[in-house]
Amino acid sequence: MTEIPEHLRKRAEEARKKAEAKAAAESGGDAAPADEDAASSDAGGAGDSAESSKIPAHLLERSRAAKARKQGGGDESAAPAAATATATAAPAAAAGAPAVVGGVPLAAGPGGHTQRLLTVVKSGSIQDVKAKPVDKVHVWPHLLVIEFVAALACTAFTLVFSIFVNAPLLELANPNETPNPSKAPWYFLGLQELLTMFHPMVAGVTIPGMGIFILILSPYVDRNPSNKPEDRKFAVSLFTVQLMFWAILVIIGSFFRGPGFNFVFPWRDGLFFEL
Repeated sequence: MTEIPEHLRKRAEEARKKAEAKAAAESGGDAAPADEDAASSDAGGAGDSAESSKIPAHLLERSRAAKARKQGGGDESAAPAAATATATAAPAAAAGAPAVVGGVPLAAGPGGHTQRLLTVVKSGSIQDVKAKPVDKVHVWPHLLVIEFVAALACTAFTLVFSIFVNAPLLELANPNETPNPSKAPWYFLGLQELLTMFHPMVAGVTIPGMGIFILILSPYVDRNPSNKPEDRKFAVSLFTVQLMFWAILVIIGSFFRGPGFNFVFPWRDGLFFEL
């Protein structure tokens, strides 16, 4: 049910009281109360004109027609009111306002009301989202299945590699004969390459220690919580530089070092590297 605005409700109550007072005066035959009622009606009309800026024109016209019918008491005032309503309906329709017939607009709602109250409702009160998206998944099966597939792929690669690459056990080491070149395992060839350039203390302790220390400090320097590589440029750049530095040293020690651990070209002097 549509609520009636407060100022219209007050106005209707005042009109009802005036009508009751006038009816009582007419039944008693006293002219003085009628004059007082007329004066109060004039005062009410002045108040209505003061409130006319807030009340729509068709509502004012309805109120005046109702007052005219009550004061005239019959057909004498009904005809002018109907004429007035008909006269005001044409310009109102031309201006886009609802037409008024017999004091009631044509497009009136329940009870003759033409106003509707709207309210703004927040989306949360009418949209109940029970399952909110999250960026977390369960370890099983999402993570463990991927790790299991990766383990199977590594095992298959190792099996195929062992079929096509011959890697037999060598003879027992002879302490009286030093192989030439004498190379460390491939994962230590980076350190052995550094020994050809720097003092053993620098190559074996200082440079590796600084690299490990920088890697330890990197989570405290780059505090970005994002998991996207494009948002972690510092961490990605630091790890890439260190990985490439170590990979280059291993490649040089493996393929570009020959007898006496001298620098050679593998496409000219051959490979001096064993798995």
